[in-house]
Amino acid sequence: MKKLMILGGSRYALPVIKAAHCLGLYVTTCDYLPNNIAHKYSDEYCNVSIIDKDATLAAARRLEIDGIISFACDPGVTTAAYVAEKMGLPFQGSYKSTCILQDKGLFRKFLINNGFNCPKAKRYENVNAPLADIDYFTWPVIVKPTDSAGSKGVTCVDSPEDLPAAIQTALNGAHNGAFIIEDFLTFRGYHSSADPFTVDGILKFISYSDQLFDKKADNPYTPAFIIWPTTMEQTCQDELTSEIQRLMALLGMGTGIYNIETCVATDGKSYIMEVSPRGGGCKIAELQQMAYGIDFIENEVRKAVGLPIKTIEQTPCDGYWCIMIIHAKSNESGTLKKIWFDAEIEQKYIKLIDLSVNAGDKVLPFTGANMSLGDIFLRFNSREELNSVISRADEWVHIDLE
Repeated sequence: MKKLMILGGSRYALPVIKAAHCLGLYVTTCDYLPNNIAHKYSDEYCNVSIIDKDATLAAARRLEIDGIISFACDPGVTTAAYVAEKMGLPFQGSYKSTCILQDKGLFRKFLINNGFNCPKAKRYENVNAPLADIDYFTWPVIVKPTDSAGSKGVTCVDSPEDLPAAIQTALNGAHNGAFIIEDFLTFRGYHSSADPFTVDGILKFISYSDQLFDKKADNPYTPAFIIWPTTMEQTCQDELTSEIQRLMALLGMGTGIYNIETCVATDGKSYIMEVSPRGGGCKIAELQQMAYGIDFIENEVRKAVGLPIKTIEQTPCDGYWCIMIIHAKSNESGTLKKIWFDAEIEQKYIKLIDLSVNAGDKVLPFTGANMSLGDIFLRFNSREELNSVISRADEWVHIDLE
């Protein structure tokens, strides 16, 4: 029986465990939090910090694993690449390439050095160093950790005097003690987050989405809605696809899933903002399976343990789909009683409900993806219908607190 190690124990690992079990694999889940939900469904739990590469490698060797995944778990991605390389296991790319992708500062430098569109950016570890670069940036700027996901620790800064507080916020969300500052890009249309898939370095499937934000949330840069298909101009999609393919070739990437964030700015340029060799959060791969008819998660599991990949091809989107991230507004906090939806909306549009909280749990403001209360999938027959329904979300999503 082949053995799969999954780094991280959140609910996002559950479909990976299910796919692995359907393939007859033995599953070990790893992190330092034994009460995480995924450990209840795996065959074995290994208590190890997933950011400790050598400790994870020692555990992987002891358990004699055949594959490793850090799915929708950003802190474990470089560790997964490290273990895979040391043990000769399949992974999307080399440890070196993965480190470039996973560090926003290194990634920006790589993009600039290779002629990609890239906002002006600098990576720092010294909190005082940016004060000498005030004139380098075009204000406002974005300050963020180099190695975190889910918009944690991200701040938009309008003036230099607000930099110290933003830097501290970024460092509070960082694992490696580094942060970047980059020019703030104003989007033309919407930012995109989606999960493409490569086979032998070739993009076999790619999609783009419209990512909408909640201006009423404590962190207005954390996505609240992700919509397919995108409204991005086809010429921009084609340019981004070509540039992403070029990036894959330069980094020597192989087979697997990625979470890729892109945008078109008001300067008319298309930008690759982030590329991570893992499935995205918010259940993106699961929605894409429903919308496009391809099982991305099963294929990622197959790749990880060296099983043949099922056919992956570009397919059209079946309808208009939306992931809605359930979250509290800035004035909402307390103990959860229940979350419910108007019956008409639930019956007509909602295709999946996956709540991450239970009655009695503490509800806090939406400062990052880790403060999500869950996700729902909705399907519509037109974009107009979708826009109408989600614009009234405050009316039909009910978060009862006490």
